[in-house]
Amino acid sequence: MNQHAQHTLLTPDNCAVMLIDHQPQMFFGVQSIDRQLLINNVLGLSKAARVFKVPTVLTTIAAKTFSGLLLPELQAVFPGREPIDRTTMNAWEDKNVLAAVERTGRRKLVMAALWTEVCLAFPALCALDDGFEVYIVVDASGATTVEAHEAAIQRMVQAGAIPVTWLQVLLEFQRDWAREETYEPVLEIAKQHAGAYGVGILYAKTMFEGRGG
Repeated sequence: MNQHAQHTLLTPDNCAVMLIDHQPQMFFGVQSIDRQLLINNVLGLSKAARVFKVPTVLTTIAAKTFSGLLLPELQAVFPGREPIDRTTMNAWEDKNVLAAVERTGRRKLVMAALWTEVCLAFPALCALDDGFEVYIVVDASGATTVEAHEAAIQRMVQAGAIPVTWLQVLLEFQRDWAREETYEPVLEIAKQHAGAYGVGILYAKTMFEGRGG
C-alpha cells in the first residue's frame, strides 16, 4: 500500500482530476466495457468535476496525427479548455502535463484514461512513486480486453492506487444533501448518467410532486 496515502475522503478542495486520452482512436480499441456506457461514465465524471469546480487536467496523445481530437461531448463540458497534447504514451513523462498537475496544488489525483493498461497504468504508477495519492476511476477507463483491464487495475491497486467509480466520486464530493449549492446539479448529473439510480430520482420526484393535488 502506498505509504503516502491518507485514506481521507475525496472533497472538491483536496483533489484534482486527470482525464487522459478519451479520443476516437482510443475508443476504437476498447473491448473491456461497452463503449457507449464508457462515454456515459466519462461524461458523468467530467460533469462532477465541473459542478464542484475541481481542477481538471485534460490530455490527448497525437491528436492531429493518429488518435483524433478529444471526444466532442467531453470537450463541451470544458468549453475553451485546450487539452494538453503529447507524444509519450506515459502522460507523466510530459513536462506540460506535470506542470499542469503541479499548478493544481493537489496531492490526490483522480484519474481516468484510455487505455487502462497503458495511459492509465503508466502515469498512475509514476504518480504513486512521486508521492501522490491516486484514485483510478475504473468505469471511466477502458482497455483492449477485459483481462488487460483487470490485470492493470490489479497492478495499480497492488502499488497503492485506490479504485473508485464515477458515481462514487460524484456522491463523495456532494456527501451531504443539505449542500444546496450543488444539490440540484448533482441530481441532474445522476438523472442523465446514473442509469437506474437516475430513473429512481426522476420517479421519486414525480411521485412527490404528484401528491395532494
